[in-house]
Amino acid sequence: MPNRFLALSPTEPDPALLRKLALVRRVFLAVVGLIAVGTMAGWLIPGVGGILPDGWRLMTAQSGFAAFCGAFSFWFAEPGRSRRMRRLSPLFAGLIVLLAIAVLAEYVFRISLGIDTFLIFERRPPPGMLGRMSPQTAIGFTLLGIELFLMRARRHFASRAADLVAFCLCLSILILVSGYLFGAMRLFSISPTVKVAPQTLICLAFLTFLTVLCRAEKGVFAIFLGRGIGGRLARGFTPILLVMPFIREVARAHMVQAQRIPEHYATAILASIAAMLSFVLLMILAWYVNRMEVKIRDLTLRDELTGLYNLRGFTILGEHAVRVAQRSQQPLSVLYVDLDNLKHINDTLGHTIGSAFLHETAELLKGTFRETDVIGRIGGDEFAVVCQCAHVAISIAAERLQEASRERNAQGSHVFPLTFSIGYATAEEHGQQTLNELMTEADRAMYEQKREKKLLRS
Repeated sequence: MPNRFLALSPTEPDPALLRKLALVRRVFLAVVGLIAVGTMAGWLIPGVGGILPDGWRLMTAQSGFAAFCGAFSFWFAEPGRSRRMRRLSPLFAGLIVLLAIAVLAEYVFRISLGIDTFLIFERRPPPGMLGRMSPQTAIGFTLLGIELFLMRARRHFASRAADLVAFCLCLSILILVSGYLFGAMRLFSISPTVKVAPQTLICLAFLTFLTVLCRAEKGVFAIFLGRGIGGRLARGFTPILLVMPFIREVARAHMVQAQRIPEHYATAILASIAAMLSFVLLMILAWYVNRMEVKIRDLTLRDELTGLYNLRGFTILGEHAVRVAQRSQQPLSVLYVDLDNLKHINDTLGHTIGSAFLHETAELLKGTFRETDVIGRIGGDEFAVVCQCAHVAISIAAERLQEASRERNAQGSHVFPLTFSIGYATAEEHGQQTLNELMTEADRAMYEQKREKKLLRS
């Protein structure tokens, strides 16, 4: 099969989607960089904090530094960078891991490693504000740093490990975001028990999204970039499946807090709605798969009824045969067959008998021509053959085909005779006609024979 068909692999990334994601990647890196640099400047430089928006101190200097290192690690690892610049990416990833693990060690062992005052010009953080990132944030940055080490892995084991860490990172960030929404925001009223700053959540969420994009180029996340059916389904259903549980919890909290519906009824209502939505999604998925299955069937090369090539298969292989004949300077012929009275047979005896006539015609063609010839059903009652033979040989084959139909009709067990009109055309040794031109010429000859039959009957 020609290479132009091999290029249509559904597992290959969609070029248009890649261009859009490249823009998204640059925007996300810019946002993370601005937040990180602004936060660190506010903590390090006296007076800068006064011009920053209110609430900037919610993000610690350590979180800003970790986000800054994550953005730079991605920037150095982008395609097109020199090998020397690419080597800096793991260095920044290592700084993230060291900082996050140091914070976790302080929490676990209740020791002080000086993290509280790292990158802070005020040696004593403001009252009520932690001088170090929360343990939840530290866990998120630890996973991010490890993923940055592994995200370009190509070997099987390392690649699978990178996919596993990416899944854990996504789960961690999802927990942080949902924890902020359900814990820090009591249904749209801010709680004073915020443990993770919104700026930190934005940075972690954006950096996590970028890691998924990087893994989508090599790992199991590649399904999200594919141009095939699986890729489109994954991109379409993933946002819905991720958002639905959180919408359900928000709705349940509203119902319970309003105290208008008993809690068990609220649970029953929302569970029923979730079940029906899942059923609707299943119906949409099944309908979509069926539609794609029909398209795939149309793209196959064989006709189901006769077993011959369909129009697509005949065209592909016929054009290939024409090119081979032209290169080898061999004659090539095209034969066009039109089954007579098929519509009358369908109307009189039914489509089952009409299908039997089509099947018998296909069997006669298979018995007349060689296995190396391209035989196809190219229309409802139309057949065509491409064979490497001269004009004399194709005329003999046409007569042999007519004789086979006469022998079949002579048996006398059929209500309608099996007859067809035939036309053929030949490109000689040095001919440069295309398949379409030969088909047109053969079709014209076939219709000439059909007109002669009508004149004889009249």
